[in-house]
This record gives sequence, C-alpha cells and structure tokens, in this order.
Amino acid sequence: MYSQEANEMKQPWIPRKERLWVTAAIAVSVLLVLWELWSLLHLPSSTVHSRSFQHTFKNYGSMARIALFFVLANYVLALIIKQRIWDRMGNMKKWIAALLRFARKWHTPIAIVAIALILLHAVAVFMYGIKLDFHNISGLLALFVLLPVPVSGLLRYRRMDRKWHLRSGLAFAILFLIHAFV
Repeated sequence: MYSQEANEMKQPWIPRKERLWVTAAIAVSVLLVLWELWSLLHLPSSTVHSRSFQHTFKNYGSMARIALFFVLANYVLALIIKQRIWDRMGNMKKWIAALLRFARKWHTPIAIVAIALILLHAVAVFMYGIKLDFHNISGLLALFVLLPVPVSGLLRYRRMDRKWHLRSGLAFAILFLIHAFV
C-alpha cells in the first residue's frame, strides 16, 4: 500500500506518452547543434565575414520560424475551437479538433528543435558580427524572453508554472514576430 502511494506521489517530469518523442527531439537537437557548431567553428574567418554567410544564419532563422509557427498553432487552434461559432458547423469543428490534437502532440518536440535552431541562429549572428539596430535588439530581447519558456514548460507538466509558460511564450511570440517581420 505504501509503495503504491509513493509511486503516485513520485510523478515523472515528462508524461510517459510524450517521453519518447521528447527524448527523440532532445537527441536530434543536441546532435544538430553539435554538428552545426562544429562546422561553424571550422569555417575560415573570410567566409564568416562574407555576405554569403548571411544566408547561413538566415536559413537557421527561417527554419526556426517555420517550427515556431507550428508551435504557436497549438494556442491559435485552442483559441479558435473555444469560439461558439463552430458549434453550428459540427464538421468543421471536428477538423479543427483533429488539427488541435495533432498540434498538441507535436508542440513540445517541435519546440525543442526550434530552440536548437534559434541557438544556432544566434551563434551564427554573433560570429558574423552584430550591429545594435532595431532588428538585432528585437532578436536579443526575444532570445532573453525565450530562456524561461522551456523551464516553465517543464514545470507545466507538474502544474507548477502558474501560467508562466503561457505568459512568457506569448511575450516571446510577440517579440519573435517583431523580429521576424519588421
């Protein structure tokens, strides 16, 4: 009896049904970051400071942008499905619910890969040379706001985050959109 109570109280940080995909995303992200950092650090300095190197770090940013749109789709679809207009359109609501389930399942693994791409983007930008203009400052602010998002997401699994994951994620989304499109 006592061991059953101890097992119930000792809850894992990541639920069993998500653990495989989260672990796989972490492994892919670590391998991606190590491989790409190794290749970035072995570039000649003439290449790093050339105009063609801009395409390298912009590609990291573009891939991260696509991944982040998918991550943010979880919240957008959840907001859409709560609207009462879909009650009249039952078939459309079923499609949106299916999309929401898919987005919710892949939210964390895609977010982990997106953070790895953001890290590579930031390292490559610093290697190229950073000017303190509006675009780069908005990117730095977005990077600093991103730091508590995965920590609060981990706390979210145990219901200990007090909505900080949503709040910091929303702040990051706004700064990310400013950085990406202004």
